[in-house]
Amino acid sequence: MSLVKFADSDTVAVATTRLEVGAVVGGVKVSAAIPRGHKVCVVATANGAAVRKYGQTIGYATEAIAVGAHVHTDNVAFRGVAGDYRFSTNLHPPAPASHIDSFMGYRRENGSVGTRNYIAVVTSVNCSATAARMIAAAFGPEEMAAYPNVDGVVAYVHGTGCGMADSGDGFEALQRVMWGYARHPNHGGVLMVGLGCEMNQIDWLLEAYGLKHGPLFQTMNIQNVAGLRKTVEAGISKVRAMLPLANEARREPCPASELKVALQCGGSDAWSGITANPALGHASDLLVAQGGTTVLAETPEVYGAEHLLTERAKDQATGEKLIGLIHWWEDYTERNRGSINNNPSPGNKAGGLTTILEKSLGAVAKAGTSPLNGVLKYAEPIREAGLMFMDSPGYDPASVTGQIASGCNIVCFTTGRGSAFGSKPAPTIKIATNSELASKMSEDMDVDAGSILTGDASLTDKGREIYEMILAVASGEQSKSEAQGLGDYEFVPWQIGAVM
Repeated sequence: MSLVKFADSDTVAVATTRLEVGAVVGGVKVSAAIPRGHKVCVVATANGAAVRKYGQTIGYATEAIAVGAHVHTDNVAFRGVAGDYRFSTNLHPPAPASHIDSFMGYRRENGSVGTRNYIAVVTSVNCSATAARMIAAAFGPEEMAAYPNVDGVVAYVHGTGCGMADSGDGFEALQRVMWGYARHPNHGGVLMVGLGCEMNQIDWLLEAYGLKHGPLFQTMNIQNVAGLRKTVEAGISKVRAMLPLANEARREPCPASELKVALQCGGSDAWSGITANPALGHASDLLVAQGGTTVLAETPEVYGAEHLLTERAKDQATGEKLIGLIHWWEDYTERNRGSINNNPSPGNKAGGLTTILEKSLGAVAKAGTSPLNGVLKYAEPIREAGLMFMDSPGYDPASVTGQIASGCNIVCFTTGRGSAFGSKPAPTIKIATNSELASKMSEDMDVDAGSILTGDASLTDKGREIYEMILAVASGEQSKSEAQGLGDYEFVPWQIGAVM
């Protein structure tokens, strides 16, 4: 198998091995060298005509393309998506699972369930970032060994919190992120640290979201405590008092319905939409059948494929909410003199992806086939089960930060070019789209989906493997990114709006 064609209406096929000039594959004579994962024209395409893959339009020919030609950025152009949408016409709820699966989680007093048990040091503003890092750094392996049920002390610092409007999208998004991390079930204790004069006041957050002080939830700011050194000393003392209390938490059997899994991809290639993403989509369907929740995100990376999601929206209002986000992003990129088609990145293009339309069609495969039950703002709390969509940029750290703030307690991340991403407090499971990557970055990849290409595993087999790994990691097994200590620098709230 050297060429893969996905639908009868496709005008291109994907090369599964490198093809040299003059090679004849499936009756097609190749007229240019075709890198592995790149596209070959299999139906003569006129200048201006649609180029099709997955049975969908991925771009438009900028010149006549002959059969056997390499189809990529030099002869395919992007155009904006059409606005003809159908709603709720493709609803396939998964049958309820015949067996209730479980994992070993931490059940909190408010009924939520965590998969980890960290103590968080959360900053309100960049001005308190150094203090937060110093507080967290004070707790080394020797001291933490006395608290085996605590996964660590983590500082969540960021580059905003002041020089911003005190209302509007940017301020509200940051407040939702802070609330989401302050209340996240993967945190056994929380210390919030501010400067004191910043725009993003901790007291406003407490009032707006009803957060209450207690032994495992403390706040402080540098100006009230009277300086950096005293703040760090006081913060260390507060965390040290939390440790024995947080260590009292114990894992207990919890139904898989308590899992909320972030669906993410980065460093994508041509195989993403063929192997890892649809396999993760099957795992998503398995979890939804258990009554669990999965969250698709990265709005610019569903652009051009959103019509597939509106057809799966539980009702028209849900579908129209997604379309509203698409229009917001069109306006956002235009007023910032950008283009949604600046994604795919250079690495994505080297891997065979030509336009954002092609990338998006592969990206939405992570969402499986379940109905779309809701559309969330960035970092908006998850309030119902099933497949959800959360608005976010395509930038992985910012997107995952929002998904975790929404309540996700596990992250599944597919990659074809390679990624060293990891996250806290929700651990990341990384899924390689091809076996070469899985072998080359074996210390980083948890699952090799490349065996789907060779026929050694089916999509459903690999989806089941991913699902079982979700349960194992949720129960405390370390993912590879987690074992390497990733996650301390991947907290990146989406900064929306002017910096003033």
